[in-house]
Amino acid sequence: MDKALDRLLERLRKAFGERLVSVVLYGSAVAGDRHEGFSDYNVLCVLSEITPRELTDAADIFRWWRELGNPAPLLLTEREVASSADCFAIEFRDIQWQHRLLDGRDVIASLSTDDTFYRAQVEHDLRAKLLRLRQKAAGMMADPNLLRRLLLDSVATFCVLFRHALALHGAAAPPQKREVLRLAAERFGIDPAPFATLLDVRERRRKPAEVDPLPLLAVYLEQIARVIEAVDSLGRPGGA
Repeated sequence: MDKALDRLLERLRKAFGERLVSVVLYGSAVAGDRHEGFSDYNVLCVLSEITPRELTDAADIFRWWRELGNPAPLLLTEREVASSADCFAIEFRDIQWQHRLLDGRDVIASLSTDDTFYRAQVEHDLRAKLLRLRQKAAGMMADPNLLRRLLLDSVATFCVLFRHALALHGAAAPPQKREVLRLAAERFGIDPAPFATLLDVRERRRKPAEVDPLPLLAVYLEQIARVIEAVDSLGRPGGA
């Protein structure tokens, strides 16, 4: 295990003691799909209770963890994990699909997720991310470097959401981004090329300067819209 994770565990155990129920690593680092400069360590920290005392105890640890380039751990009580799986269906499914128990009890493996809002959440997140992408791109069209970085930063998120779109359609939902794209091409008829190009840069198979983001953007947006349409169709009468 990475030394940074070892140090994180040491600090969490020291800070919380018996209040620490579980520490779970999830996301690309578990799937073996993590790439330096674009991926980080995602950690769920489950406590017996969360009061201002726990937030104070976490402050220095979380600050140090963010300085290493990682998002602050998700901080939840065990009760919150069990009761919020319906409104965070995407997030908890992702954790269930790709997680490794680092400490304590595995409160994720047997978690039951409710499908009631799942389709709507997947569509909402796809549309919201697409709108945000357009909004940001509009301010970067004159700067290829900024636009390219925007696309590189966004591709992992869309691969995650495409995986959920596949799951909604009863298809396999693999953790690897390229396999998700292959299956999305089969199921939704998308062109995986713009996504594969961005993944090549993230994985250092191609140099950023070799990729012109302007023509890539148009195709990229079109494929995202196609997946949104496929998810939206499930919410219509007779949708399949």
